[in-house]
Amino acid sequence: MSEQLATRFRSAGKTDPGARRTHNEDSYVDRPDAGLWAVADGAGGHEAGEVASGMIRDALAAIPDDLPAGRMLGEVRQRLLLVHDALRETGAEHRGTIASTVVVLIVRNGHFACLWAGDSRLYRLRDGSLEQVTRDHSLVQELVDAGMVRPEDAESHPRANVITRAVGAGEDGLEIDKCTDRVLPGDRFLLCSDGLSKTLPVTEIATLLAVPDAALAPELLIAAALARHASDNVTAVAVEAGAEA
Repeated sequence: MSEQLATRFRSAGKTDPGARRTHNEDSYVDRPDAGLWAVADGAGGHEAGEVASGMIRDALAAIPDDLPAGRMLGEVRQRLLLVHDALRETGAEHRGTIASTVVVLIVRNGHFACLWAGDSRLYRLRDGSLEQVTRDHSLVQELVDAGMVRPEDAESHPRANVITRAVGAGEDGLEIDKCTDRVLPGDRFLLCSDGLSKTLPVTEIATLLAVPDAALAPELLIAAALARHASDNVTAVAVEAGAEA
């Protein structure tokens, strides 16, 4: 199954500390063999964010590649919950929060499932139209929903970096949102950290994601973000569905 899945997708990922950071707290997963991709954006300071996102990456990287759709979905959820508990325990020991956002894409049998917590995003490009699949778990998104902030002002809001949900954060158990839909041949997906989505306008994201070779999109997107002096770590994973995804 893994070889068949790998031939149905063309994907690539890239991450960079950004124009103003010296270390990178983002991580990503690029597993076309398993129909599994992810981006995690760590937080906590003193390299704790790097530990958090790395634990998510390693947990997802260890999932067997030949699981059917239902088991793969359950395995991803279970491993994220285990990382959540481990991060909360470590944070309590150090009297702080060690956490990470996450967005995961799973594709099986002509359908996809997306799981996420935080403000790392999944976009889908279909027939030249870019759609944001995920909805940010952030304070500014709540303000937009309440009509207190205009959508066009959200990215520049002074509290735009405040997230309301993350792996390793919160007093209660981890709540992970999910959405599902069909995958059509030629669909392109972009998983990215907020360092990218807060730096590039959606029109530029759409243009760069649509380049003829999807595997070049992450490099081009990150180069564009760095050209705009991205102040945060930037990560992008691009996935193109083949004829029989």
